[in-house]
Amino acid sequence: MEEKKTKYMDRAINEEILEKMSLKNRYAFLNTNLMTVLEQNQMNFLKSAQKFCVRYEKKNEITHAPNEEFYHWIPDFGKEGLISRAHPYSEIDMNFEDYGLTIELMRCLALSFFDPQFSMAGGATILAINPVYFHHEGIPLRLEILKKFVTGVTPGAILITEPERGSDAVHQLTLCKENDDGSFIINGEKIYNTNAPKSDYVVMYATGEQNNGNTMAQFLVDTSWDGWSCDRVLIPWVPKVWIGHEHFNNMHVPKDYVLGGIGKGREHLFEGLVPERIGIALDATSQCWNALAFASIYANNRKQFDQEILKFQGVGFLLTDLWAQLMNVTQGLLRFTEKYDAAIEKFGGELPKNMSQAMVAAASQLKYHTCALSKDICYEAANLMGGAGLCDNTLMHDLLNISRIQEIVGGSRQIQLYILSMAMRQLYKMTGI
Repeated sequence: MEEKKTKYMDRAINEEILEKMSLKNRYAFLNTNLMTVLEQNQMNFLKSAQKFCVRYEKKNEITHAPNEEFYHWIPDFGKEGLISRAHPYSEIDMNFEDYGLTIELMRCLALSFFDPQFSMAGGATILAINPVYFHHEGIPLRLEILKKFVTGVTPGAILITEPERGSDAVHQLTLCKENDDGSFIINGEKIYNTNAPKSDYVVMYATGEQNNGNTMAQFLVDTSWDGWSCDRVLIPWVPKVWIGHEHFNNMHVPKDYVLGGIGKGREHLFEGLVPERIGIALDATSQCWNALAFASIYANNRKQFDQEILKFQGVGFLLTDLWAQLMNVTQGLLRFTEKYDAAIEKFGGELPKNMSQAMVAAASQLKYHTCALSKDICYEAANLMGGAGLCDNTLMHDLLNISRIQEIVGGSRQIQLYILSMAMRQLYKMTGI
């Protein structure tokens, strides 16, 4: 009798256990854990997104193998409204009923379980969506590009980091010069920008004077323009994600593509910090739950010395310690997103400047903590699974790899701690002591 074929070249895990670690079963593990902390509308959206992912995986015979491409999936997820739910997008006739940062958490949970690298790449599109959403000013071409992002016609990217300016986002070297007609000429380079080689449009920053953050400007760029060139930077930990190194040689940016002129770029940059860092926290938390689901299913089924390995204290106690940490962090993150959504609704879609600034510290705390937790949980979960946690039979190798870079993405661990130290100093001053 012919042996049942697996979706991998070599099988390192018992077939029965491998089947139990299916996407559907991992979703069931997640939902059982979250059923006491989610509101009904949140759980309903989560299950709806999960249902789409399970069907999509089966219909398209997706294996998540190391050599499998995923950028061609984006339009299908866009049609389903699973690229971004941060806003209702009524301006582009999407009119989502379920939206906001909390719904974004549900969307991230569903997509990260489905494919962690795909979810990570999607996060970069959201970073391009937000500034266009907040600064479209009703200009038709901006709304058209915004719709292309949200509906998955093209992925997006945001260009901040430069080769000589890593986490220092303010003192940029890429120069922009304004023309008499309000258009700009840009010269310089950017690097480490997720999706840029695949994007039809990107959002980028440049400065009127090098190292002077007060002269920064923000632009929407069509990557087919003369003066734009982009090479791929391969980061082996995320081999499916296309990351760019861009050069600008007298690139002309028409006036309607200027989202914020000289002096407005810094303001626009900082208004995006809270959703950017929380978005990374959402993804990191989702990766933790995915890794924990794999390890929990494995530990409850894998037998050694005639009993399930979960029963050994070295396995069971470590796994439950990670579980407790993750549940507590998840509830803290959920509390933040709910408060953020309530404030957005109260103030008509945009936070007051002082409130936005106050949330910067909390966003950095959550980004810092969830990324550190992802590094620990993904490693320990893979370790508990032994060799099965390191091979390509499951998504554990993707989770472990992505967790290695999460602390660097969106501002390194050291930058987050620097921000928090300044915030603590400001808080101390506010006490009047």
